[in-house]
Parts: sequence; structure tokens; C-alpha cells
Amino acid sequence: MKLSRRTTAAAAIAGAAAIALLASGCSSNGNGGGSSSDPITLTVTTFGTMGFDKLYSQYEKEHPNVKIKATNIDTGDNALTDWQTKQAAGSGLPDVQAVEEGWLSKVMQVSDQFNDLKDYGADKIKDRWVDWKLKQATDKDGRIIGYGTDIGPEGLCYNGKLFAAAGLPSDREEVAKLFGGENATWDDFFKVGEQYHAATGKPWYDQSGFIWNAMVNQQEEGYYTKDGKLNIEDNADLKALWSKLAAGAKAGLTSNQTQWDWGKGKAFTDGSFATFVCPGWMLGVVKGQVEAGGGDAATGWDFANVFPGGAANWGGSFLTVPKQSKHPKEAAELAAWLTTAKSQVETFQAAGTFPSVTEAQTDAGVTGESDLTKFFNNAPIGQILGLRAKGVVAQYKGPDDSVIQSQVFGPSVQELDSGKADGDQAWNNAMKLLDQLVVNK
Repeated sequence: MKLSRRTTAAAAIAGAAAIALLASGCSSNGNGGGSSSDPITLTVTTFGTMGFDKLYSQYEKEHPNVKIKATNIDTGDNALTDWQTKQAAGSGLPDVQAVEEGWLSKVMQVSDQFNDLKDYGADKIKDRWVDWKLKQATDKDGRIIGYGTDIGPEGLCYNGKLFAAAGLPSDREEVAKLFGGENATWDDFFKVGEQYHAATGKPWYDQSGFIWNAMVNQQEEGYYTKDGKLNIEDNADLKALWSKLAAGAKAGLTSNQTQWDWGKGKAFTDGSFATFVCPGWMLGVVKGQVEAGGGDAATGWDFANVFPGGAANWGGSFLTVPKQSKHPKEAAELAAWLTTAKSQVETFQAAGTFPSVTEAQTDAGVTGESDLTKFFNNAPIGQILGLRAKGVVAQYKGPDDSVIQSQVFGPSVQELDSGKADGDQAWNNAMKLLDQLVVNK
């Protein structure tokens, strides 16, 4: 089970006016504007769907001395492996390295190997981001090592055509009420799923891994306590949620799909499941999967302002400048430029990545129409994500958080979905893997 965010590419949207506004933000204070006229090449490593492609071209036009060589890795898990390998080798890291929230804590263990962006103007632009985003990227010595890209407030994607065929409401406001609105619970989610399954004989959601991930992310403390201790084996709250997940799988609510594949997108178009958990960045993934499976907006996917269990955040990334960079000042300027409000508006329009920059969150480019809103039955995606972001608090992610997600609970989730183990067996198997793979220090 790979719980890394983003796997599909999306096309960015930009206009001449946006280019001019982006350029106007460039200066020597960290918003852009290289200080050297000598040609340089800046390397950038990202992963999944971040929506930067058109921005790279814009930056090169505004900075003729800069060429950008971008590498995009398919998933966050693979990007973590790539970073760890090059970090350990002491060479090979790019000038700008994207870091996922799930492995930021691991990066923080070697934060001295990253440039302090305060040396390149971070203090002058630190009010750009929501408070908790900036705090996440500030190490114990007060060094800011990353500029925030997006955050991942979660709403519910659902297929309106499948809902209607099952006798359920398909209007997004009615769908929100169906699950309990602001008081929506996981019990409500599974109960409606049982109704859908009884009416259609079909699964309710794609697979249990993403459901479990959302459940964990909603807790005040997840796999780790705030002071960095493992928080799993005797965690009654997590065990109770695991039992709900196991019951859902036993009831036939899971489609047992392969994460980040979904039959090359076919499962999104052939009625294999009717609901899907969606942080903002996942909307671009859904659109890409539907199109890969031969579908389009007429397939019926929609987006509702509701989420079982309340506010949840999944994902969100940062742009860092490793000390291996030969051009740290120019790299920091590029990272700052890629995370201006205008840039975040454009990446949102490209991939649904909801801005961590407060000014961008209320921009018409986020709250208004876009290719994504048209695809999701004209859902006001930016407005919904803004509402879903309320109440989100950054959960502390420990150094092995991503390992626990993918390698500890991953196999156990697959056991649940395939029917090879019941809830207790699968939980115990996960605890054995935890002992083998994670050192509790």
C-alpha cells in the first residue's frame, strides 16, 4: 500500500497577466530575480502532480540567465527513496528538492544539510503562509528550511450517476446532508455504503488504505505523539477505527483496487466504486485517471463539502534547498517564486493543489471556475476546499511515518481487502511488522 500523494500529470494554466504579476514579485529579498548575469542551470526534483511545468517556462522567460532542469518522480514514496540515497551518498541532490509532509520529520533529522532560507530573505516573506505550514518547516534551531507549496484539506469525491442509480441523492448539498454534514462520522459513511451495496451489489470505495490514512490523519496525534514517541500498539482510538475499517471490508464495501493504478483508470469509469477520499491535490489525480480510463466529465464524478469524522489534512509539500546546491541563492529565489500567491493560484488550477499561501486561498483563480470545476460537475472546488481547511491542524509526523503507512499497515490493509485476515489478525500482523521495521527510541 503506497500512501504517497499524487501520481498523474496535469496541464498548468497561465496568462500574460499572470506572468506579469508573477514577475513583479521578483526581487533580491527572496521573491526572485537572480543577481548574476552568468548563465546557470538550476535542477529541481518534484513528485507526482505539483503543477509547476508552465511556471518553469515562465521563470526562464523572466530570468534569461536561468535554465531549469526538472525531474518529476512518480510518487512520494519513490521520491523519499531517491532523496535518502543521494543524501547518504553526499551527492546528486538537486538545487531545489520537494519534500512531502509525510517525510519532513526525517528531513528535519538532518536539517543542517539544508540551507537556512532566512539567509535568502525568508524572514521578509514568512507571513505569506498559514502559521502551521511555516512552523512545520522550521527546525528546532529556528532555521526555515522549506517554503510551503500546498496543504491537503479533504472533501469527498463521489459519482453522482452511481448514487442516483442506487436511489441515493446526487446533488452535492444533499449528499453532504446524507453523510451528516458538519457532524458526519465514519459510522455514517459505512452505513450509507451498506445501503449502496445492498441496492447495487457493488463496492463503495476503491480500497481501504486511503480510508485508513484519513482516519489516522484526523487524530490529534497519529502514529507519533507530539513529543516524537510511537503511538500505535496501545492506541485505543486507532484500534477502534481499525475495527470499523475491517467491518467495512467484511461487508464488501471495498473494491480492493491497486493504489495509484486503478486498472489504468478504468475503475473510475466502469462503476467499480462510488466514493473516493479527496484532498485537494487528489482532484487532479481523479481527473487524470478518468481520462486515462477513456472517460470525461460525463462519467459523473462530483465533489462534496463533507468528510466523515470532520476536518482532515492529507499531504502538502515544501521546496527546500539542499546544501549540495552550487547555486543556493538562485535556488532559494526560484523556490520563493514558485510559492508566491500567483504561482499557487496557477498550480491549483493545474492540479487542485490547495494553496498554503493565505492570499491565494481567496483569489478568484482558486474560488472561481477552472478546468477542474468543469470536470467535477461545476463544483466550486476552491470554495469547498477553503471550508474543508477550517479546523485543520498540522499533525506531527514522526521520522518513520511514511514507512508505517506503506510498509507496516500496507500489507494488513491488503489482507483486509482480500479477505485473507479479519480485523484482529490484520492488526496483529501489522504490529509484528512494526517491531521489525520501526525502532522505538
